[in-house]
Amino acid sequence: MDVRIKTFGAAMGLAVVVAAGGVDAAVAREGQATTASAEATISAEAMRQDFADLYAGLKQAHYDLFARTSRADYDRLFAAMNAELTGPMSRAEAAAFFQRFMAYGHIAHARIDAASEAYGAYRQAGGRAFPLDVHIRDERIFVALNGSGSALIAPGDEIVSINGISVADWFARASTLMSADTPYMLGTMMESGFRRLLWSDLGDVAGFDLVLRRGDGAPFAVTVPALSPTDLTAAQAGQPPRLELSWTAREARMLGDGVAYLRPGPTYNVEAQTEATAYDNTTFKAFVDRAFADFLDAGATDLVLDLRDNPGGDNSFSDLVLAWFATRPFRFTSSFTIRVSAQTTASNAARLTVADNDPTGISAAMARAYAGAMPGTAIDFPIPMVDPRTGRRFTGKVYALINRRSYSNTVAMAATLQDYGFATLMGEETSDLATTYGAMETFALPRTGFVVGYPKAFIVRPDGDRTARGVAPDVAIETPILEGPNDPVLEQALARVKASRGSATR
Repeated sequence: MDVRIKTFGAAMGLAVVVAAGGVDAAVAREGQATTASAEATISAEAMRQDFADLYAGLKQAHYDLFARTSRADYDRLFAAMNAELTGPMSRAEAAAFFQRFMAYGHIAHARIDAASEAYGAYRQAGGRAFPLDVHIRDERIFVALNGSGSALIAPGDEIVSINGISVADWFARASTLMSADTPYMLGTMMESGFRRLLWSDLGDVAGFDLVLRRGDGAPFAVTVPALSPTDLTAAQAGQPPRLELSWTAREARMLGDGVAYLRPGPTYNVEAQTEATAYDNTTFKAFVDRAFADFLDAGATDLVLDLRDNPGGDNSFSDLVLAWFATRPFRFTSSFTIRVSAQTTASNAARLTVADNDPTGISAAMARAYAGAMPGTAIDFPIPMVDPRTGRRFTGKVYALINRRSYSNTVAMAATLQDYGFATLMGEETSDLATTYGAMETFALPRTGFVVGYPKAFIVRPDGDRTARGVAPDVAIETPILEGPNDPVLEQALARVKASRGSATR
């Protein structure tokens, strides 16, 4: 069986990945079009009925809704929020209301993405927003890029408060808006979704009153304007250049001194025109095979596999990369368990009705597994081992670069590399989890039409460790707040690769 598991994320759009770790695509890419009208209203009665259906559906379909929040606490929240439903809401308000309930479970793959649609529409229409890009480290917020036009602010300044609200309070507010498993994951999500967070809380404002601190200096106050997308782009153009890692690029080249560099890009078909062809790995396989053949022809002795800022995809792509240097059979998980429900069965069946769906593929295999199981039961879904490729192979040392924005199947790939000893991991810990509640499915609420995403599976990393944390690197390389275009992390990694020569081989 050709196993194609969208390991962590929901189904992918044609040019959009809803990454695992919960980074909402509409948050990460401002101005995304929305089909929902922010002006439409939903009656209190429709809200109450859909809210009841939401909770009932999650209890039936979610792999473990109460894994991180007790049933008693969720029941109390449901009662309290239900009492709030006394009048009509706009679609934007309703989506945010339901997402607040979803976020309470602290599981990234349980969410309602419609909660971000209103912000996308607002920005697309020229709406104003916060003019600073931020970098978050240890629940502290720093200026990464200053688009405000104020000469008082410099990249690297720490933000102490915004409009009189402390950074600690902004983290607390973000936890009610964004579904995140851990505080580290929440901080990573806030980096890309910070403008939406402020807009969701403050609305359309003319500016922001900031208190900042530079190094160990005294705090200072400054007011910055809110900017339209066009004005923000123009303001940022005058700032010092910084590293921009493309999340779609596929790159293979020699870096000199026998070091090969491979940035495989997303593990799905970026150019796909349909859902089914998003998982056609023919072109990707040709790219990977050509890259390794070129590396071998060039006499490469070491490989840097760059998985930073990678949105992931599925293992039918990433397995092709690992098979080139794997020293024994492998698979991305030690256990893949699915909770069977009517919602999951229906969501899976909908994929089988697509004209170009593969009748021998993963959806068909899941349908057969569900047919023999009672709703509410958890079943083990077998994931076969993958053999190393035969014939020509790469036998040098492999080093993989990861960071907090390595998501979804990329995290599974990194865990496989580490747990099987195929590579030395460098960089920073992933925010997305190595053992996770994932493999998202969806059901729709009948009155509002909101699509509810939920994890149907519990996926355990290859070594069996069930700890709720990301993949930690073997060699830590901190990502600077001010990451220049010379790629300082890659430079440090290359220095370590060259310094390690002469040590024992794998």
